[in-house]
Formats: sequence, structure tokens, C-alpha cells
Amino acid sequence: MPVFKIQSLINDLEKDVQYTLTELSTLQHLTQRELLEQPASGKWSIAQVLEHLNGYNRFYLKALEQAVSTSKVSIATEYKTGWLGQYFTKLMQPGENGKIGKKMSAPAEYNFGPGLDTDKVLSEFAAGQKHLLHLLEKARKADMRSVRVPISLTKLVKLKLGDTFRFVVAHQLRHFIQINSIRKQALNINTAPAI
Repeated sequence: MPVFKIQSLINDLEKDVQYTLTELSTLQHLTQRELLEQPASGKWSIAQVLEHLNGYNRFYLKALEQAVSTSKVSIATEYKTGWLGQYFTKLMQPGENGKIGKKMSAPAEYNFGPGLDTDKVLSEFAAGQKHLLHLLEKARKADMRSVRVPISLTKLVKLKLGDTFRFVVAHQLRHFIQINSIRKQALNINTAPAI
């Protein structure tokens, strides 16, 4: 299993979260129609992707807050991933080519319909990302190895705190690739010559 320098890992995760906030700032300039437009029947709009991430944030930010708040202070400098956390993170991580690997279906409770309040979706995601940055900063002194966080599918399975942060951020990056793909598809549709 990979071993990380804890401070470097947190720095990298914070950079990734900052990237999502930068991307979000460009999305905030889109019209409501652009945010709600589905690239094809049955495919998610940008707003649906963000609401999917909001759904996960509602669960994981609360679980991470509890884990970080109850953690003992740790002076460890290195962190070794758990096998299950590594598996889940690798499943979510975009490939080195920046593409999404295996396609997956979202659980029903994280699959949102097209009629969304885009202002609410955008503001909730921005607030969630700022909260995630705050939790990452607090995690610098937390026990990333021993503290466990339940996963959203079942509270019976728990991941190391560090693995949970890695999974959440990898999941977000995966969906920002999807958002960029949706934007490119919309651009191609809107600029296609009329026949």
C-alpha cells in the first residue's frame, strides 16, 4: 500500500479542492439553462452532477467533522493507506491521462432529477468545499491512520481518515472531468452548423 508524507498529502488534497473552487467560479457565470441542460436524454446536467456531489458532501463532511474533532493529536509524519481505502480511491481517481476509467452508476439516493434550484446547488457546493478545506487543515494534527470514518453505502464499513479524504476528493475530481465533458458537448451542440 502507498505511504504518504501527511503534510504533503494534505497539501495535495487542498490543491485539488482549490481546483474545484476555481472551476466552480467559472460555472457560476453560466445561465440557469446551461446549468440544467442535459447533454442527452438520461445524462446528467452540470447542476445534477454538482447536486450529486452535494449529496455526498452532506454525508462525508459531517462524518469527517466528527472524526477530526474526536481524533487525538498525532505527531506521525507518514500515513499508509488501507487496502480498502486504496481500492475505493483508485476506483474514483481519474487516470493519468485525465480521463474517467470505469463508468459507474450512482446509488438512487445520490441520483437527482433535472428540476434543481441552480443558485442553491452552486452555493451549497461552494460552502461544502470551504468546509472541506477547513477540515483538511484541522486534519494536519489528527490521527489519519487510526481514526475510522463510515462510508456512505453502509456504516458497517469504515475507512481510515486519510483514505476517506482521498476518496472524497478523488470522487469530486472525477465528476469535474464529467462537468468539463458536459460543457464541451454543449459547446459543440450550440455551435454546430444548421443543416
